[in-house]
Amino acid sequence: MSDKKVNDITGEIVDASLKVHRKMGPGLYEKVYEDCLAYELEKRNFKFIRQHSITVEYEELIISNAFKVDLLVEDKVIVELKSTEKILPIHEAQILTYMRLSNTKTGLLINFNVGLIKDGIKRFVI
Repeated sequence: MSDKKVNDITGEIVDASLKVHRKMGPGLYEKVYEDCLAYELEKRNFKFIRQHSITVEYEELIISNAFKVDLLVEDKVIVELKSTEKILPIHEAQILTYMRLSNTKTGLLINFNVGLIKDGIKRFVI
Protein backbone atom coordinates (compact mmCIF):
# COMPACT_ATOMS: atom_id res chain seq x y z
CA MET A 1 0.00 0.00 0.00
CA SER A 2 3.08 2.25 -0.12
CA ASP A 3 1.84 4.07 -3.24
CA LYS A 4 -1.18 5.49 -1.40
CA LYS A 5 -1.42 9.21 -0.84
CA VAL A 6 -1.53 10.65 2.67
CA ASN A 7 -5.18 11.73 2.32
CA ASP A 8 -6.16 8.19 1.32
CA ILE A 9 -4.20 6.75 4.23
CA THR A 10 -5.74 9.10 6.80
CA GLY A 11 -9.19 8.47 5.34
CA GLU A 12 -8.77 4.72 5.79
CA ILE A 13 -7.45 5.17 9.34
CA VAL A 14 -10.47 7.33 10.21
CA ASP A 15 -12.81 4.77 8.64
CA ALA A 16 -11.15 1.93 10.58
CA SER A 17 -11.39 3.99 13.80
CA LEU A 18 -15.09 4.55 13.16
CA LYS A 19 -15.61 0.80 12.76
CA VAL A 20 -13.71 0.04 15.98
CA HIS A 21 -15.63 2.72 17.90
CA ARG A 22 -18.99 1.44 16.64
CA LYS A 23 -18.21 -2.10 17.79
CA MET A 24 -16.36 -1.38 21.03
CA GLY A 25 -17.80 1.94 22.22
CA PRO A 26 -16.09 4.43 24.53
CA GLY A 27 -14.46 3.82 27.90
CA LEU A 28 -11.86 1.10 27.26
CA TYR A 29 -8.10 1.27 27.72
CA GLU A 30 -6.03 2.71 24.88
CA LYS A 31 -4.34 -0.68 24.38
CA VAL A 32 -7.66 -2.28 23.44
CA TYR A 33 -8.28 0.38 20.80
CA GLU A 34 -4.72 0.05 19.54
CA ASP A 35 -5.11 -3.72 19.16
CA CYS A 36 -8.44 -3.34 17.35
CA LEU A 37 -7.24 -0.53 15.09
CA ALA A 38 -4.08 -2.49 14.22
CA TYR A 39 -6.27 -5.47 13.34
CA GLU A 40 -8.41 -3.29 11.05
CA LEU A 41 -5.35 -1.78 9.37
CA GLU A 42 -3.86 -5.22 8.87
CA LYS A 43 -7.08 -6.37 7.17
CA ARG A 44 -6.75 -3.38 4.84
CA ASN A 45 -3.15 -4.34 3.96
CA PHE A 46 -1.53 -1.31 5.50
CA LYS A 47 2.11 -1.34 6.50
CA PHE A 48 2.43 -0.05 10.06
CA ILE A 49 4.57 -0.24 13.17
CA ARG A 50 3.09 -0.33 16.65
CA GLN A 51 4.83 1.44 19.53
CA HIS A 52 7.46 2.74 17.11
CA SER A 53 10.54 4.05 18.97
CA ILE A 54 12.01 7.34 17.85
CA THR A 55 15.58 8.41 18.52
CA VAL A 56 16.20 12.07 19.23
CA GLU A 57 19.41 14.00 18.74
CA TYR A 58 20.30 16.98 20.88
CA GLU A 59 23.62 18.51 19.83
CA GLU A 60 26.06 15.58 20.23
CA LEU A 61 23.69 13.63 22.49
CA ILE A 62 21.78 10.71 20.97
CA ILE A 63 18.71 9.68 22.97
CA SER A 64 17.60 6.22 21.91
CA ASN A 65 13.94 5.35 22.41
CA ALA A 66 13.17 8.94 23.36
CA PHE A 67 9.49 8.32 22.75
CA LYS A 68 7.14 5.83 21.15
CA VAL A 69 4.31 6.61 18.78
CA ASP A 70 1.27 4.37 19.03
CA LEU A 71 1.18 3.68 15.28
CA LEU A 72 3.29 4.77 12.35
CA VAL A 73 1.28 3.98 9.22
CA GLU A 74 2.92 3.61 5.81
CA ASP A 75 5.92 5.61 7.14
CA LYS A 76 3.76 8.70 6.54
CA VAL A 77 1.19 9.12 9.32
CA ILE A 78 1.63 9.12 13.09
CA VAL A 79 -1.46 7.94 14.95
CA GLU A 80 -1.66 8.77 18.63
CA LEU A 81 -4.52 7.10 20.50
CA LYS A 82 -6.24 8.34 23.63
CA SER A 83 -9.10 7.24 25.81
CA THR A 84 -9.64 10.30 27.93
CA GLU A 85 -12.47 12.58 28.98
CA LYS A 86 -11.25 15.27 26.61
CA ILE A 87 -8.27 16.14 24.46
CA LEU A 88 -6.07 18.65 26.24
CA PRO A 89 -3.52 21.05 24.76
CA ILE A 90 -0.74 18.77 26.09
CA HIS A 91 -2.04 15.92 23.89
CA GLU A 92 -1.92 18.17 20.84
CA ALA A 93 1.56 19.39 21.78
CA GLN A 94 2.66 15.77 22.19
CA ILE A 95 1.66 14.66 18.69
CA LEU A 96 3.05 17.83 17.10
CA THR A 97 6.38 17.27 18.87
CA TYR A 98 6.42 13.61 17.80
CA MET A 99 5.76 14.69 14.23
CA ARG A 100 8.46 17.36 14.26
CA LEU A 101 11.12 15.18 15.90
CA SER A 102 10.40 12.22 13.60
CA ASN A 103 10.11 14.40 10.48
CA THR A 104 6.60 13.06 9.83
CA LYS A 105 4.32 15.61 8.19
CA THR A 106 0.89 14.17 9.07
CA GLY A 107 -0.62 12.95 12.31
CA LEU A 108 -3.96 11.83 13.69
CA LEU A 109 -4.91 12.25 17.33
CA ILE A 110 -7.81 9.90 18.04
CA ASN A 111 -9.73 9.94 21.32
CA PHE A 112 -12.00 6.90 21.58
CA ASN A 113 -13.68 8.04 24.82
CA VAL A 114 -16.34 10.10 23.03
CA GLY A 115 -19.96 9.56 22.09
CA LEU A 116 -19.28 10.17 18.39
CA ILE A 117 -15.83 9.28 17.06
CA LYS A 118 -15.91 12.24 14.65
CA ASP A 119 -15.71 14.44 17.76
CA GLY A 120 -12.57 12.60 18.88
CA ILE A 121 -10.43 12.82 15.75
CA LYS A 122 -8.07 15.65 15.02
CA ARG A 123 -5.73 15.77 12.01
CA PHE A 124 -2.41 17.63 12.09
CA VAL A 125 -0.20 18.67 9.19
CA ILE A 126 3.14 20.43 9.56
